[in-house]
Amino acid sequence: MRPMRRMVQGGARSVAASVRKHKPDYQILLYMWLIMMIGLVIIYAIGPQRANVLNNAYGTDYYDSTYFFIKQTVSLAVALLAFALATVTPYQLLLKHAGKILGFGFAACVLLFLFGNVVHIDSIAQCSLGACRWFTLGPLGSLQPAEFVKFGLLLFAAGFLGARATQGLINDRDKTLIPLGVIVAIALVFIIGIQKDMGTGIAVIAILAAMLLMAGLKYRVWLALGGIMVLVGIAFILIAPHRLERVTTFFSGDSSNVDDAGAYHIAHAKIAIGSGGLTGVGIGNSVQATGYLPEAINDSVFAIMGETFGFVGLVGILGLFTALLMRLLKVSDHLVDIRLKLIVAGVFGWLASHVVLNVGAMIGIIPLTGITLPLLSFGGTSMVFIAAALGLSFQLSRYTAFGSKLESSSDNARQQPAWAARRSTRGRTGSKP
Repeated sequence: MRPMRRMVQGGARSVAASVRKHKPDYQILLYMWLIMMIGLVIIYAIGPQRANVLNNAYGTDYYDSTYFFIKQTVSLAVALLAFALATVTPYQLLLKHAGKILGFGFAACVLLFLFGNVVHIDSIAQCSLGACRWFTLGPLGSLQPAEFVKFGLLLFAAGFLGARATQGLINDRDKTLIPLGVIVAIALVFIIGIQKDMGTGIAVIAILAAMLLMAGLKYRVWLALGGIMVLVGIAFILIAPHRLERVTTFFSGDSSNVDDAGAYHIAHAKIAIGSGGLTGVGIGNSVQATGYLPEAINDSVFAIMGETFGFVGLVGILGLFTALLMRLLKVSDHLVDIRLKLIVAGVFGWLASHVVLNVGAMIGIIPLTGITLPLLSFGGTSMVFIAAALGLSFQLSRYTAFGSKLESSSDNARQQPAWAARRSTRGRTGSKP
């Protein structure tokens, strides 16, 4: 068995060795930067309004007109630093320590639970509406350990599923699906069960779903896993009154009681988008940001952009996200190392799930999940980790074989696993990356 594994893995390495390191896909950086800049502009525009709302609510003058803009600028700078670090840190090193990164994320979740729910140290654990999701870092802001779990799970699953794919065991119940399912279950218990963060839990599922799809999971297995996840999702909804209320509000539609927080949120999000018309009311003229629309600077920033930039602006923003996601798909499709393909596919699932969940909630086609719009919403942890994931994808784009025909001997061809047997027309060949 071991000699056979070495043969299969050797075939995978021989395919990877046929791709010469080249320039990265700068379109990933370009689209990310443009989205960040649009987010910074909107935070600059509505920051003073948000500051006034909070000062009036708390009877203080703590928040000045530039408070949110400065914090967002700092978060953006840290996110760009994370992007740069992920770009220059060898992916082999990250894959080697993937288990440690995931373990650190789980350990951080345990500590957050202890500080927030057992010993109740408010100066360390930041809790809101009964959910403790953040560590308080004083003037540095806050840190959400669930983001560590997502990033660690992305790397760990890529290595784990990559090894199983090269062995032809991707659909094996005992060696692949059950071990991975146990790890995912632990993550969901912490994120959805303890931290009460359904949106992040769905994003975790989206990351793994994209990776399993790329790895070649059979359709019958998809049906079984899909059924299990639906039952798990229903269970998580039923045991949490606030989730059940959101789902009930969603299915009630426009007949919902507007005094209900969820119905009020959706109604004013639609008002914001509708009042923007074709070209919007202009920067600094938002009405909903003055206190009508909840979380205007965070979860509801898409609706505020609809009011500010109008239909044309929203189409442009969604176009940028679509272009970024398409670049990720193209990079993943042209990587020859299955582990790297899975990483970029997971980043695609991560980013796409955030966009779909946030935009869908704002236009009323899915229930509210409380998830942010990536790279645009106010906040630090989510932006930093998504930027790091994109930075890793940017690094991996150096090892693509765009339009290439990978040269290999007949022996190597026989050793190659099925996922590596793809052919195209022209290639870059040379040293091992």
